[in-house]
Amino acid sequence: MKHLFKNVLLSAGIIRQTRRLLLVACFGLLAACAGNDEIETEISNLTQAYEDAKTSVSRQNYRRGIQIFEAIQARFPFSDLSRQIQLELMYAYYKSNQQEQAIDAADTFMRENPTHENVDYALYIKALSYFEDKPGMLERRFKKDITLRPPKDAELAYSSLHRLVDRYPASKYAADARQRMVFLKNRLANYENHVADYYIRRGAYVAALNRAKNAVEEYNGADSNARSLQLMIEAYENLGMHDLAADTRRVLAMNFPHGT
Repeated sequence: MKHLFKNVLLSAGIIRQTRRLLLVACFGLLAACAGNDEIETEISNLTQAYEDAKTSVSRQNYRRGIQIFEAIQARFPFSDLSRQIQLELMYAYYKSNQQEQAIDAADTFMRENPTHENVDYALYIKALSYFEDKPGMLERRFKKDITLRPPKDAELAYSSLHRLVDRYPASKYAADARQRMVFLKNRLANYENHVADYYIRRGAYVAALNRAKNAVEEYNGADSNARSLQLMIEAYENLGMHDLAADTRRVLAMNFPHGT
């Protein structure tokens, strides 16, 4: 009987806890709906809603700015502000660390408006969303070199910046794009060298040669190109290709006469 009574109490407790969770969930849903209703009410005036969204973003309230911009898009998809809102949204996504949304928004804008005067800006935002310039928390904590980490999206950032500079050399974003390309070029070349060195230490000389050559050819002008050539020489020597090793030594001496 005691066990039965105990089980009944446990069941009653579980029911009460379940009810509380359901109530919390309902209140959360109602709050979200209320927030959306407020946004819907606010965008009855298109121009005012647009200005409110811009103000929110300028004050770093990206969540609210994005909500309003998205609501405007949904209600007025063919308004005169439509293209501008796309540009505002991709920026807000980027600043709020929603990289995937920023990239999607930039790609959509470029696809739908290939000749628009702000395509360079969309390319720039896309590149920034891929861009990787700071070590992660664990790397800062343990002082690890980020060049030893796979570059992930660095190649995509580099290609987007290269496309921007190549297609829009007079763009106001081109100067910053070139500076970021220098950083990324060094980052990517360093990683290729790291992998090449790894392969050499394990006797995989062909693989090492390919990675070192890629660092020189794809990222010509990187600070670590001298190291790439040294790795190529080492790989050639171990493969018995002494003539090619000698040729590479001449290239190294010609381009880096003072050594590394």
